[in-house]
Amino acid sequence: MTEPSLVHVVDDDPGVRDSLAFLLQSAGFAVRTYDSADAFLAVAPGLVSGCVLTDVRMPGGMDGLALQRHLTALGGSLAVVVMTGHGDVPIAVEALKAGARDFLEKPFDEDRLLGVVREAMAASQRVQEEQQANAGVAARLASLTPREREVLQRLVAGQPNKTIAYDLGTSPRTVEVQRARVMEKMGARSLADLVRMVLAMERAGGKPAAP
Repeated sequence: MTEPSLVHVVDDDPGVRDSLAFLLQSAGFAVRTYDSADAFLAVAPGLVSGCVLTDVRMPGGMDGLALQRHLTALGGSLAVVVMTGHGDVPIAVEALKAGARDFLEKPFDEDRLLGVVREAMAASQRVQEEQQANAGVAARLASLTPREREVLQRLVAGQPNKTIAYDLGTSPRTVEVQRARVMEKMGARSLADLVRMVLAMERAGGKPAAP
């Protein structure tokens, strides 16, 4: 796993890499530097969380926009901040549309840079926690029987026990028992808790309620 405060600096200019590393380390961040987007992407799949601080334009290789698109495709929790000159702001805006957290115009204020990096780190941590929570929900869903999944689907849709029993051709008492099993297996303290966890997983792209 990556360090909790790790910032990845991606820039083809060694002077920029060194100065950013010094500034960030002085502020308490652990830093790794890369001379190209390709070099960073070689290690990116194994990273859990963190901030990527990348130049938007790197001659001779992949630029910051392409890097952002690759990271989006990987689907991790890394938060990307792109650095840009005034003439490259449209590219930075495209990076934001592709999922970047923020962008900084050069020359940038040190306090502004540190503030943006801190916000990106916090955002990355939140995304990581949400992904871990959704993974836990997915594991619990896998423990449900097909009938329990049918009950879950209807509970999340707001159907009362009698309606569920009618739809499934069983008794309300049987549905009550199955509902209790679903709540227990899912670790839900209430129906509202169950609905919240299922909706959160659906927002993340899962299909938890399919029978």
